[in-house]
Amino acid sequence: MKQDVLKAKIKERYGKIALNGNSDCCSTPQDCCNTTDFNPKSSSVAIGYDNKALDSIPESSIVGVGCGAPLNFANLKTGEIVVDLGSGAGIDAFLASKQVKGEGKVIGIDFTDDMLQKARNAAIKNGFSNVEFRKGDIEDKIPVENNSVDAVISNCVINLTTDKVKTFKEIYRILKKDGQGRIIISDLITSEEVHGESINSDDWCSCIDGALTKDNYINCIKQAGFQDFKILNEHTYLTEGKTDGRKITSIIVGAITK
Repeated sequence: MKQDVLKAKIKERYGKIALNGNSDCCSTPQDCCNTTDFNPKSSSVAIGYDNKALDSIPESSIVGVGCGAPLNFANLKTGEIVVDLGSGAGIDAFLASKQVKGEGKVIGIDFTDDMLQKARNAAIKNGFSNVEFRKGDIEDKIPVENNSVDAVISNCVINLTTDKVKTFKEIYRILKKDGQGRIIISDLITSEEVHGESINSDDWCSCIDGALTKDNYINCIKQAGFQDFKILNEHTYLTEGKTDGRKITSIIVGAITK
């Protein structure tokens, strides 16, 4: 399936989520396909977010579309510069901003206009002065300067890209080098990849058909120049009715720059 078709579908889907909430099966194993009683905050807690921490950020930023809680493993420090790729309504960006405090900065990157507007409105309304949201395509050109970032986080977004090596190379470009920059990425991997005409755009937007095997996912990170790969968390991710027998697993992976 062509890259431009997939990107258009992704923008359409996540634009609707920004405006109307998460109305379909793209959340946690517990909530998957149980859309009648879907609660974005409960969904977020189920994948590792701290309930009390969520109370400290704008409610509108919690839309329940992640597959893990990367900030639990990021060890962010006061004054650090953090980039959140696929920042959506801003849940991780706002949580990160409280960890780096006023001396630090968080830059959220997204290419869905409605999500960006939702996040920007929340930042202004709630006084998050150390958070900025920029429009950008993470596998094309991340709108951040070279060698300027301490940590890059992302939550179930990189598997939406069609060229994951290029995406990780862009991430590597913006991170500080010589072991100073790090990634903490939550994503889905699969036991068997889907290719060509077998790709379903809806399942790609659900983070399923774009998923790689663990070996291929780590190899993409390696090709971009990262080292010291660690799987920080891993659990089976149930996606009933969508996997065609494939095993889908949620992982959080960390790595540092050379």
